[in-house]
Amino acid sequence: MKNQLLAKANAIRDEILRVSIKNKAGHIAPSLSSVDILTALYYKILSYNPKKPLWEDRDRVVFSKAHGCYALYAILADLNVIPRKEWEGFYTSESSLLGCMEHRPEYGLEAGCGSLGHGLPIAVGIAYGAKLQEKKYTTYCVMGDGEFQEGSAWEAILFAIKHQVSNLTILVDHNRLQAMDFVKNVLDSEEKELIKRLKGFGLNPMLCPGHDPKEIADCIHAAQKSNASVPAIVVAETIKGFGLKCMENVPKFHFRIPSDEELAKGKSYG
Repeated sequence: MKNQLLAKANAIRDEILRVSIKNKAGHIAPSLSSVDILTALYYKILSYNPKKPLWEDRDRVVFSKAHGCYALYAILADLNVIPRKEWEGFYTSESSLLGCMEHRPEYGLEAGCGSLGHGLPIAVGIAYGAKLQEKKYTTYCVMGDGEFQEGSAWEAILFAIKHQVSNLTILVDHNRLQAMDFVKNVLDSEEKELIKRLKGFGLNPMLCPGHDPKEIADCIHAAQKSNASVPAIVVAETIKGFGLKCMENVPKFHFRIPSDEELAKGKSYG
């Protein structure tokens, strides 16, 4: 299963690069860092029927770092939830798919999250509503580490802990970069500051490697089992731009299409 999931993640990376470069869509780096997280969810974890994207009892995925939505589009196109023509034409006049994700539940897109820091409050609301209605599905929120510089994220966490919203799992794409700089250069003063804050607010963050879908899936299961009354949270240690040697950990590639010379440096996978 490990090799199968990793092969799928690498195939999704190939799709992201092919379509985004062809269509000149620039948010490639933030999309590449979350591929393995989303692969673990959609091919291993979720209770989700691609043939019935509006199935009432489906698990929900709120993709908060919506500028990095190319990975989600590619996966939903692979599952035939998003029509192939829409994915192929992404970011052009031939498609309705935008650079920042909009709410399109028929396409498997549970929330519009163009403004960072909003996805977690939305996910908490969805999960809390499900709890009140005694629904059995789980809500997952995929967010970037830079989003924790928004007060809305911490308010949502406080609410979720107070009201024991344990049917929520938070997945952090911890690539240590936000937009055009490293997170530690903006607000966080040390590398492990995020983990300390999450623990201080009452969560039990579980660290895991961010580019092995099998390990991520195992980590999600373990986090969910060990958190009976509060949201589970997994912090996946990722690399922004993972997969392209020219792009990995380079701030300028937040929104930038690599040149032919940069692409010639090759891939770091496959």
